[in-house]
Amino acid sequence: MLRNIQMSALAALVAAAATASLTGQASAEDTLEKLKAQGFARIAIANEPPFTAVNPDGTVAGAAPDVARAIFKKLGVGDVVASISEYGAMIPGLQAGRHDAVTAGLFMKPERCAAVAYSEPILCDAEALAVKKGNPLNFASYADIAANPDAKVGAPGGGTEEKLALEAGVPRDRVIVVPDGQSGLKMLQDGRIDAYSLPVLSINDLLKKAQDPNLAVVAPVKGAPIYCDGAAFRKDDASLRDAFDVELKKMKESGEFAKIIEPYGFSAAAAIATSRDKLCTPAG
Repeated sequence: MLRNIQMSALAALVAAAATASLTGQASAEDTLEKLKAQGFARIAIANEPPFTAVNPDGTVAGAAPDVARAIFKKLGVGDVVASISEYGAMIPGLQAGRHDAVTAGLFMKPERCAAVAYSEPILCDAEALAVKKGNPLNFASYADIAANPDAKVGAPGGGTEEKLALEAGVPRDRVIVVPDGQSGLKMLQDGRIDAYSLPVLSINDLLKKAQDPNLAVVAPVKGAPIYCDGAAFRKDDASLRDAFDVELKKMKESGEFAKIIEPYGFSAAAAIATSRDKLCTPAG
């Protein structure tokens, strides 16, 4: 009798797992059909040129949304509609169904790969620091900032730069969360922080627009890795991610991918040279 109960319980678990798998596949397929029907995909961005940007008329630009828009069109989805989010809120917002994808320079890291279904790499970049002219505190790395007991660094909340600074030993109270690039530069100009950290291309874009001769760039940050992002989808939407990857691969092979991202300063070769598997595998 007990054996029969155990076998019945096992059969029920297997059936439940099979049903869940089929439900997940159906859910992803339903997501693409839903996006086709509504005519757009909801994407999360950070308004951090050249990765992402919002034009004065409210339209979405930047390398990541431009790639996503092109791919979604190939999948039968007419356009993308963006909402600005802090990096730390992007994955929770995606998981909660507020976004259909994240296309925002959200760099791949093993812990993020465990939470979302990433596409293959799209945009790659290194880290940089904006500092006062002449780099008076001689910052070359996050460790240099940690070693100066009075130095403060600004970084996006929940972003890679915040984590790298903390891991290098900068105390929490000296890592200042900054909502956007303009705020970061203003805090640096006013002396409220001693450095502001973002990817190289983002920092260069900010300083080019600021045209402030009293600011300079330190790049790349010594000891900081080179990262690549990808479009992030819910785990349940892995089939949608796979469809996205098929079109991304075609664009990389045809040269269309390079034509989209290289005018923004990104290297298509850098993205093609690595893979999601490499970026999502823990070091060591």
